[in-house]
Amino acid sequence: MYIPKKYRIDHDEAIQIMKSYPFAILITADGHHPLATHIPVEIREVEGKIFATGHIASGNMQKKTLENNKDVLLIFQGPHAYISSSWYASEDVPTWNYVTVHAYGTSRIITDNELASALEHMLKRYEAHRKNGRLWDTFEPAFLKSQMKGIVGFEIEITSIQGAAKLSQNRNHTDYQAIVAELEKSNEPVERELAQWMRKQRRNLFV
Repeated sequence: MYIPKKYRIDHDEAIQIMKSYPFAILITADGHHPLATHIPVEIREVEGKIFATGHIASGNMQKKTLENNKDVLLIFQGPHAYISSSWYASEDVPTWNYVTVHAYGTSRIITDNELASALEHMLKRYEAHRKNGRLWDTFEPAFLKSQMKGIVGFEIEITSIQGAAKLSQNRNHTDYQAIVAELEKSNEPVERELAQWMRKQRRNLFV
């Protein structure tokens, strides 16, 4: 991914973005065509290494590309929005602000036991805080076993991370404040979320 120096984010922040926006695009190639699947993944750090775990439908032909594949890409998309040049003090062109991470790595198909553990962890993350949340041990074992037949689990050891946060770093303070103000007026939650990212970028302007 092409990232101008002013838009690059550090390694730790990129990992946090991966954890905060876990619905990723899994991209591989079958030798002829690129393949992509939109899926949630779980990010974990173990002894200095980073792993992403997830699953796809057993009928998804992308599964054939996930065994010992050294060329796997996960794309994590954070908040993004169109930035109108009408918000600037002087004439210029519009642009698009965004936060994103590209994570490259090597994939493998995981065992049934590993898949069960990954699913249990995922349920805990998304269900534990809910009233009557459906955690792993609330399901009948036979039901879980039958459902697992319909999916294939994988793990990706992340070997390279590229993160970008394009947040109008090139604009003067007046334009920057105007952009944030306009985004915060939006009815779109993602645009208001982007405004919060911009506020953090130049905290001194919003005290």
